[in-house]
Amino acid sequence: MKSSLMAVLIGLVTVVGTTLPILSQQIDGDAVIRSPYGDSEIVITTTNRLAGAIHSLTWNGQEFIDSVDHGRQLQSASNFDAGTKFFPETFNPTEAGSRSDGAGDTSSSRLLKFESGKNWLSSTSQMAFWLEPGQRSGGVLAKNSTVISEHLLSKKVRIGIPGFKNVIRYRVAFTTPKQQIHRLAQFEVLTGYMPVKFRKFYGLSTGNGTLSRLSDGPGEQRLPVILATKKGDFAMGALSVSAPEGIQIAGPGYGRFAFDSQKVTKWNVVYRIRDSRAVPSGVFEFEVLVVIGDLETVRSTLFELVQRN
Repeated sequence: MKSSLMAVLIGLVTVVGTTLPILSQQIDGDAVIRSPYGDSEIVITTTNRLAGAIHSLTWNGQEFIDSVDHGRQLQSASNFDAGTKFFPETFNPTEAGSRSDGAGDTSSSRLLKFESGKNWLSSTSQMAFWLEPGQRSGGVLAKNSTVISEHLLSKKVRIGIPGFKNVIRYRVAFTTPKQQIHRLAQFEVLTGYMPVKFRKFYGLSTGNGTLSRLSDGPGEQRLPVILATKKGDFAMGALSVSAPEGIQIAGPGYGRFAFDSQKVTKWNVVYRIRDSRAVPSGVFEFEVLVVIGDLETVRSTLFELVQRN
């Protein structure tokens, strides 16, 4: 088991009312976890390059994640309006790092904790903003004034749940700082950037378990999304099973995207909180189940999970 307990504390910083360690040595976010499924194994790899975010997920010889820059991972992010008109990416804490990190070997995000075992891992990171101050997205200037945010992202990932060896339980907690005022909080609870061969998009009917072909989008809809290869021999789908209670929250929205010029596709699970005065700060916890296999197995597994939840 790896642990962040070896790090030496040299100071303290307070974020969201919580005292966090400043570490004199880098937390080790390099890990490989695995668990058998079928005639193969599901193998998940995290790296220091991505501040402990998931760089690779393989099964039966197929890579499911297209990890090129610091945005194309199996990871989490959030977007906020910063009290003004909302524009995507202009106030966008991102687990794996910033746009400027590119294909480089380091991340602007800061890994605070990391532990792993045979088939599980957990981490906490202080997320970098996707845009650096002065950069633009869609012609709109970044609203953040620092490279790294005060937003924390914690995750607990486990391969396999009772009855399903091909399901990955993914628990995510976003911690937002008290001093910021936002009227819209958009949580990309989980997104998976996939190789372009995963070009067939399907929506799963939660009523009868049938699949419907989806357009390239981009966009969100209420049906859980599955991305599959042309032959259907490999597929990945996701189902949200838990979200914060006691607040007005919209979702889940299941998105799908095709970026042909970049040779990558994407799915995501999104929730939003709107408040005309201010979105409350605090900890926002979610749980998503990610399903791996061939298309028919992913379909049937997702539908059984829908019925159980």
